[in-house]
Amino acid sequence: MRVIAGRFGGLRLDAVKGRETRPTTDKIKEAIFSMLMPYINGGQVLDLYAGTGGLGIEAVSRGMDQAVLVDRQKAAIAVIEKNIEKTHAEEAFTILKVPASAALTRLSSQGRSFDLILLDPPYAKEKLKADLTAMEEGGLLATDAIIMIESDQVADLPEPGPNLNLLKQKDYGITRVSLYRYEPQQEK
Repeated sequence: MRVIAGRFGGLRLDAVKGRETRPTTDKIKEAIFSMLMPYINGGQVLDLYAGTGGLGIEAVSRGMDQAVLVDRQKAAIAVIEKNIEKTHAEEAFTILKVPASAALTRLSSQGRSFDLILLDPPYAKEKLKADLTAMEEGGLLATDAIIMIESDQVADLPEPGPNLNLLKQKDYGITRVSLYRYEPQQEK
């Protein structure tokens, strides 16, 4: 597992031992960032189920300014800290060791908003619709925010609606990558 491109390109990342974390393979990560590249031009990124931190680190490597990496597992946090240390850009990252819902509440209370959201939850424990609702209600989604969801093909994905546009969706084996844009409707 490595950072594929950008200022940290080629950097080898550590993985979390055991089966609790399913890191994104380099092949899938390359596909994800090939889809995301037109939308990466600075700003804030939230990696809500960070695991190894690989997706958030890749986003900063490719041009995002700051990343918040969230995971609730002690072992994952230790690996994320190690991987961030390898970048020598610790100031570009914030790590939160809390469940996703607690992180969303905390970030909302801080008045944070994000331009890029990376959602790669454990396939069996997805609550993507609830996460997105909490982000929208908490003001965490910047206008035109891009939301990338890595899921399996049977995941209960958010439906496109008045505030959420499905930009792209592609399957890679059992993995489905979906890209949305948050476009809140202006009140008249």
